[in-house]
Formats: sequence, C-alpha cells, structure tokens
Amino acid sequence: MATFLLDTSVIIDAINDRKGRRQLLRNLINQGNTLACSPINIAEVYAGLRPPEEQNTKHFLQSLDLYPVTWPVAELAGLLKRDYGKKGKTLAITDTIIAAVALHYQLQLITDNIKDFPMPDLAIYPLPD
Repeated sequence: MATFLLDTSVIIDAINDRKGRRQLLRNLINQGNTLACSPINIAEVYAGLRPPEEQNTKHFLQSLDLYPVTWPVAELAGLLKRDYGKKGKTLAITDTIIAAVALHYQLQLITDNIKDFPMPDLAIYPLPD
C-alpha cells in the first residue's frame, strides 16, 4: 500500500467531480492506499473556493492525511527552485514545496501538471487521460 500526495489540480477535480478523479481516488482508497495533502494544497484550494462549496471542501480536505512543511521540506523546496532556476527552468515556489513534501516523506505525487514537477527522483502516479 502507498500514500499518494494529491496536487491541487487533482483535489479541485475530485471536489468538482471532473475527469473521473473522484472515482480514481475512491479506487485507490479501496485498494488500501492513503491519500494526503500539504498545507500548500489547502491554501491553494481555499484561495479559489466559493462559499457554497466550503463545507464539502473542508470535509474532503480533512479526510486527507496532512504532511507538514518542516524546516527540511522548506529548505529542499528552496534548493529545488534555485537549482532549476539556474538551469533556466522557472518553477513556482508552491510547486517546489509540494514536490519537496513528496520527496521528503517519500510519497507518490498525483498531478495533472507533470511539466511543473521535472524532478527525476519524484515518483509521479500516471493519471489516465
């Protein structure tokens, strides 16, 4: 069994029942896997949240394991952003924090935005189209 860190796009699609993401996540749970998020995901979801969605969204987010942004995670995120920037690849700090959470805690990331996560050591779950 594995723990999967959900990227914000996947969380939003699951909340809005788009792209079959809700069923995909149910299937992963039914197989004995665990779903997780980071504080960054929560902040990004709430930033675009409409008031009528708040109750269901909060319930869904609270059902996920929460992996914190600790000193080593923050340091890794900053180094990822710096090192990719030196290579000419600009990454959002939010994405490098999410990647650092996945790398530090050895979680598999589920994302629709593979281009935002070019780290070769990052395990990414292959999403169906």
